[in-house]
This record gives sequence, structure tokens and C-alpha cells, in this order.
Amino acid sequence: MRYPLEHQDFLRACHAAGQTRPTPLILRYDTDDYNCLHQDLYGEHVFPLQVAILLSEPGRDFEGGEFVLTEQRPRQQSRVEVVDLRQGDAVVFAVNERPLQGSRGDYRVKLRHGVSRLRAGRRHTLGIIFHDAT
Repeated sequence: MRYPLEHQDFLRACHAAGQTRPTPLILRYDTDDYNCLHQDLYGEHVFPLQVAILLSEPGRDFEGGEFVLTEQRPRQQSRVEVVDLRQGDAVVFAVNERPLQGSRGDYRVKLRHGVSRLRAGRRHTLGIIFHDAT
């Protein structure tokens, strides 16, 4: 898919495909909450990147609750990355897959993201998904 220069034009394509529900959200996690590894794929038109912004301060507002990314690489074990975020930090990540250079050229790696279990406190995050949902 070729993406238009203006986000509003992309949203028009989403709406024409029946994807009319906005997807930006505020997430709240309390003690023992977590977010399973997942992908935010909500219809035919999917923007390849999204953003998560941590609104709370680790160590002060909550314990645990790390942002995690998992790469599912072909013919290899999955690899987990923990993104160390502070209050106000943003992470931009691939919604579905990203390119990876291998010994035989580039290939696609599936990504999933989530949040580990909160051991204490309350965590707030702003999630920005650039495509609308069905």
C-alpha cells in the first residue's frame, strides 16, 4: 500500500473500508494488571507504526509494568526486548512486522507488544494508533 502524504487522507481510506472507530486510547494498569502480547490490527488498512507514551513515573507511581516487544523470527527462537521508559518517554514501534537483515538478504519479522505485570501502583499510557478500526 502507498500511504498518502496527509494523515486525514489515510483516515478517509480507512472510513471508506468501514474502519470508522478512532483508536487512540489512554490505558490504565493497576496492581497485577498486564497486557498480553498482541498486535493492533483492526481492519484492511493498517498504518505500519504506532506510538506509546508513558504518562506515569516508574519507581514512584508503579513497580513492574515494563513495555515489551517480541520478535518472532523465522526458524529461530522468539526474542524479547524490554523498553526502559521514564515518564514522558515515547516508543515508536511497528504494528505488525519490521524488516531485518539476514545472511541471505532482508526478511520480515513479526512483532508483538505488551506490558508486563504491575507489581504495585498504577500506570497510565497514551497509545496512538494511526489507523481507525472496524
